[in-house]
Amino acid sequence: MFFGLVKGEAKAKGRRKAIRSVLVVEDEPLVAFDNEHVLEVAGYRVAATVDDYSHAVTVIEEESVDLVIADITLHGKRTGVDLARHAASRGVAVLFVTGACPVDAQEVALGCLAKPYAPRDLLSAVAVVDALLRGKELPRFPEGLHLFENAA
Repeated sequence: MFFGLVKGEAKAKGRRKAIRSVLVVEDEPLVAFDNEHVLEVAGYRVAATVDDYSHAVTVIEEESVDLVIADITLHGKRTGVDLARHAASRGVAVLFVTGACPVDAQEVALGCLAKPYAPRDLLSAVAVVDALLRGKELPRFPEGLHLFENAA
């Protein structure tokens, strides 16, 4: 298991509330739909599913969002890393879901789930992030989940 992707504030904030509301930011429509469906069936509220930076920022500003699940590649000029910086500035946790985990975003995201992944791996990754944010014992990591070193 490789530890490599998490926001430094996650540990400092200690006990936070459980993840209930998730923003899905994905430029591939089928992946976006699958993520939204899996999360909703598991009982999470999906605040929105969007494919670009500006819509994601609007949702973060106007909705109660506990976690952003974001791809790196988005429609438009801004990336998932740009979005993670914005979310981090608002105290919102970010988990990247991408084919190539960014090494330059460790201070603004909690981790990275490598594509392709199974629906159960997405749910397991969210459970790990939830436990991390709440200061609880971490459950079993799904294959492909990497936490940034400063998250552990």
